[in-house]
Amino acid sequence: MRVTKKYLATAVIAAATIALVGCAPTAQAGGDAGSGATGEPVKVAMLTSQTGPLAAYGAAYTAGFEAGLDYATDGTGTVDGRELDIEWGDDQGNPDTAVSKAKDFIGQGYQILAGTAASGIATALAEQAAQNKILYISGPAAADAITGVNEYTFRSGRQTYQDVATAGTFIGDPAGKKVVVFAQDNAFGQGNLAGVQAVLGGQGATVEGVLVAEDATEFTPFAQQLIAAEPDLVFVAWAGASSGAMWTSLSQQGVFDAVPVVTGLGDVATYGAYGDASSDISFLNHYFGGAAGTDAEAAMIEHLEAAGAEPDLFSPDGFVAAQMIVQAVREGGDTVDGMIDALEGWTFDSVKGEITVRAEDHAMIQPMYQAKLVKDGDTWVPELVDTIDAEQVAPPVAGE
Repeated sequence: MRVTKKYLATAVIAAATIALVGCAPTAQAGGDAGSGATGEPVKVAMLTSQTGPLAAYGAAYTAGFEAGLDYATDGTGTVDGRELDIEWGDDQGNPDTAVSKAKDFIGQGYQILAGTAASGIATALAEQAAQNKILYISGPAAADAITGVNEYTFRSGRQTYQDVATAGTFIGDPAGKKVVVFAQDNAFGQGNLAGVQAVLGGQGATVEGVLVAEDATEFTPFAQQLIAAEPDLVFVAWAGASSGAMWTSLSQQGVFDAVPVVTGLGDVATYGAYGDASSDISFLNHYFGGAAGTDAEAAMIEHLEAAGAEPDLFSPDGFVAAQMIVQAVREGGDTVDGMIDALEGWTFDSVKGEITVRAEDHAMIQPMYQAKLVKDGDTWVPELVDTIDAEQVAPPVAGE
């Protein structure tokens, strides 16, 4: 069963518009690409941030994808003898740029679209995927609205609900407690606020939000506002270049002395951004290098290091995207419907362990992590506190 409605946490997400048209070569629907294929290359368009504020996320996703493609194709780069014609485009974190690049890709006959770290872009691509019957696999974009939005859209990373549910594992019973969400006033921040309201608010917590304009550079008034609210927990959801200044301001204003703070452990570049407060923060985590201890993770890290890269927050999202594309091509034939059928309900081993694409709404059911930062010489490094079972933090089926 496929659903189109979203639960509370998706209500704040708005979609932009992109015109996409479908293009698929002839083959039997739902057939195996190896048995029914002509041998022609399969066109795959990868759209992510190569420049702009989310360029570091795009780089990690891209490196992870290359590692995943090597892993999923046994180093051949082909699927049952068919080459994957993969072309990369830079969305610059800008919806208008993404519109232009997506139109160009699809106009050239690319039948599979994947990527983007920006939730606003991902929701727009999802909407147009449904209208134009294109297979779309979103990347690191976390908005809950992507899950269950339509039958053509999948995701290769986690979603906001899973972040929030993992945060909830730190505070025990939330009933009667007050949680303040400190976030940017954009789709990502609004989605996190809605997610905390849905998850922890639904368990009896009082949830308030302090939302900050994306272009803000002075955070002292907001830090003081957090202290004045006297919450039991501050949940911080932040991404982008202003992260360092924000954390410095919270530290200088004594927020960490006044209230427990939980946030998501970001990419490698942010490990030193928390200063002396690092050891006092509770970190929910999607992934850090060495967290999983799986064979797939070992293969990914080996590939990344050979390429001069390192495992990072969104490396698994690219790795999983490659696995999903290979599965769609190998088992789905050359029709989008066949590719959808090949992905729905698929359970497979990846970087983080066993992952399932939930058939009902395409949620990516996966384990999450609790982590802390510990001092290693002059730097801070993550250390695993606990692995949270995939089902414990699984979002409700969209639309139910």
